Amino acid sequence: MCVFGKVMASDAEGIEMDEQRIARFTRAGVADAEVSDHPFVTADGLTLNLTRFRRAASGDVVLLVHGLTTSSDMYIMPEHANLVNFLHDAGFGDVWTLDFRMSGRFPYNSETHRHDLDDIALYDHPAALDELRRHIGDRRVHVIAHCLGSVSFSMALFAGTVTGITSLTCNSVSLTPRTPAWSKLKLRYGPVLMEYVLGPCQIDPRFGDAPVLTRGWMLAKAVAPFHRSCDEPACHMLSFMWGGGKPIFSHDKMSPVTHGRLPDLFGACNVHYYRHVHAMVKAGRAVKYDRRDPAHADLPADYLAGAEAVATPILFLTGDRNHVFTDSNIVCHRLLESAAPGLHELAVLPGYGHQDPFMAANADTEVFPQVLDFLKRKAG
Repeated sequence: MCVFGKVMASDAEGIEMDEQRIARFTRAGVADAEVSDHPFVTADGLTLNLTRFRRAASGDVVLLVHGLTTSSDMYIMPEHANLVNFLHDAGFGDVWTLDFRMSGRFPYNSETHRHDLDDIALYDHPAALDELRRHIGDRRVHVIAHCLGSVSFSMALFAGTVTGITSLTCNSVSLTPRTPAWSKLKLRYGPVLMEYVLGPCQIDPRFGDAPVLTRGWMLAKAVAPFHRSCDEPACHMLSFMWGGGKPIFSHDKMSPVTHGRLPDLFGACNVHYYRHVHAMVKAGRAVKYDRRDPAHADLPADYLAGAEAVATPILFLTGDRNHVFTDSNIVCHRLLESAAPGLHELAVLPGYGHQDPFMAANADTEVFPQVLDFLKRKAG
């Protein structure tokens, strides 16, 4: 394992234990696999990356897609069983992770751009699939996606910018984003306040460690009293950024090691993305952000308009304590069930929130088996 130094952590029973500090962006969590990088360039000029974790030949390839401000790191965590190793052990020997423009491994979220989810559906996911196909040919591809990675990939699938997907698993949210009332206010007014009043144009979970009296530091201090579930500043900021006033995961599901390294697992969030999410929440479904943008002329104004034509089966995952996107996936499953009866599936995870289905300490026994069952039934 790539490690340095020592940190102290407490387990669920409060017992102190030594934990080796995990290096940022390490890939040490994946064992017994050939690891290779496959950078590619989007049509609008961004360099993104696919990482291949290959343990054995497989007729079914799995692609893992992260959410906003996270990265491929959420699938390869070394402190406990992770999804890549779980899939390898289950016979899916060729697993890929995508770091697209929302990834915390890139600087794009900290720049003064105005990217939206239409850009990702039009540029990132099609380019990623083209690069993937260049290496795997016509083998079956299963996609597992989270958060706005799930929304944007679903948009690409329903817009037809990506095709040939054997199955799709969406965690927390897909094409019908729904949020708590407090989140709606933040989505509506947050971008204006950050860009034109408070500054800068992004919010960072690391603001708690910013220099004293800087704007980021003051925002973190202002947020902390409203998030008393723990004493981790990064957790407070993430709850403020996404949690509807509550944490983005169930604390009792998370390893204390993971909780302690949240600043390494989540990056900055450019607030313009909130505007597109707000438009979707207001519409009750995934919609194009700017219908006047000529670059997006070929994308549908309503991504659900042609739902009947999409034949890819989808597994909708959601925790019953989801304080970020509440019952979004329950609503989406119900809507698509009326369009294509029996094609899609829903799994509600007891005790889980938004982020923990893929990052929890015991996800390998409580969540991953449900995903695996779905994959095996859709595999050749």
